[in-house]
Amino acid sequence: MAQKARVIFLVMFNLLITFLSSLLGKEASVDFFFIFAIGLPFAFFSFSRELCKIIIFCSLPFLFWLLLYFTKFRPIIDLDIHNSLYISNIVYHISITTTLLLVVFQLIYYSYINARLNQDAHHTKEEAINASDAKSYFLSTMSHEIRTPLNAVIGLSHILGNDNPRKDQVQNIEALNYSGKILLNLLNNVLDFSKMQSSKIDLDEIPTDLSKAIKQIKKIHEASCFQKGITMNLEIDEDIPMVWLDIVRFNQVINNLVSNAIKFTKKGSVTLRIRKINLKDEKVVLLTEIIDTGIGIPEDKQDTIWEAFTQASSTTNRLYGGTGLGLPIVKNIVEAMDSDIHIDSKPNKGSRFYFNIELKIATLEDLRETEYKKEYNFKGKKVLLVEDNQINVMVCKQILEKVKLDVAVAYDGLEAVNMVKENYYDIILMDIQMPVMDGYKASKEIRKFNKYIPILALSASVFMEVKNKIIESGMNGFIFKPFDVDDLLNQIEKFTLNK
Repeated sequence: MAQKARVIFLVMFNLLITFLSSLLGKEASVDFFFIFAIGLPFAFFSFSRELCKIIIFCSLPFLFWLLLYFTKFRPIIDLDIHNSLYISNIVYHISITTTLLLVVFQLIYYSYINARLNQDAHHTKEEAINASDAKSYFLSTMSHEIRTPLNAVIGLSHILGNDNPRKDQVQNIEALNYSGKILLNLLNNVLDFSKMQSSKIDLDEIPTDLSKAIKQIKKIHEASCFQKGITMNLEIDEDIPMVWLDIVRFNQVINNLVSNAIKFTKKGSVTLRIRKINLKDEKVVLLTEIIDTGIGIPEDKQDTIWEAFTQASSTTNRLYGGTGLGLPIVKNIVEAMDSDIHIDSKPNKGSRFYFNIELKIATLEDLRETEYKKEYNFKGKKVLLVEDNQINVMVCKQILEKVKLDVAVAYDGLEAVNMVKENYYDIILMDIQMPVMDGYKASKEIRKFNKYIPILALSASVFMEVKNKIIESGMNGFIFKPFDVDDLLNQIEKFTLNK
């Protein structure tokens, strides 16, 4: 109703100006009021929602003025009025004054509207920042809680593998270590899913014997297949050469697809097949297929399953569980490898997921360089391990003492500060989240009286703000938990070599 009233008012106002201009003549200058009429729509209508009406009613005064001009200001009444100059002066001053008042009103009104919008935007921004901070804090805490026991699993399996195990134990230890690393990689990708959605995944390609790597996957999933009474088949061409491949990412793709295939297959088999399609110019094209005899996927759902947190149906989610992140992660990794993943599936018949990847061929020399195990000897070097978790202390101590490091332990930041004041250490390994005093504050306190001792953060968080705080608190670097043993020892060697 109000909108109709505004439209009627603007039409009648323009008609009134036209009528008075026609009545009083050109000399009366009543057409000055058209300037006022041009500005009114901006006050009457929303610029963002009713732009079309603003354009129409701003054009209307101009059209009426053209009508007056071409009819010599006699489109309605042809009548001469005396004292037109006197009338002109009155109309001129009224129109100019009214126009200025309108301009001032519009400036004040739009300033008020703009201030309100800025205030709302500021509140919205603050809410978004608070939500983002809460999310980051939650994920950082969860990351720390999950990585702490995972660090023990990976670390202890590494220690067991280097403790001259029996031949019948080697495969189990390797599978345990491999499973821990796969779980770690999955955790990293879930925590950093926004990066994965943009497909900006950094691939770390290394010389890989694909046949050897894939056999580990079969060993991991055979137990699940046995429990369900289904068969796990592995078919890989024997003449596939060694290739340059990000084996961690590739295994993540295979593990996600094989896990899904097992989950949705009640009887029959799950087959992992890798075939050589083409070989030329020091490159090989491999076709990877994961085939199952499970429940299948309806054709109308085969596009939506690639979306995050989505499954084929609510029934699927209820019966089989899962986060709905597996296939989106697979899709992003395969696309990062310059390929596309495809699906052939029929309900109650099974599914076939497949993709081609082109890889550079690696040499035996490349493989030897990658598998070369560096020998470390830190005899005479002292390290202060600051860590509140007893299991992590046990794991770290065994790893560090194996390379002749003299290890002292502090269980919180305050104890570490006091120990550094009283003793000499070549390097400090500092946990971040600890009782009494955290790693950030402890590092700042140490830097007040010792600016030279290297401090490496043992962080379970992957977030950029944590990395920034580590640097700001005076630490020299960081190692993510669960840490790679070689990475940890390389960092220690780097900072203690010239001391």
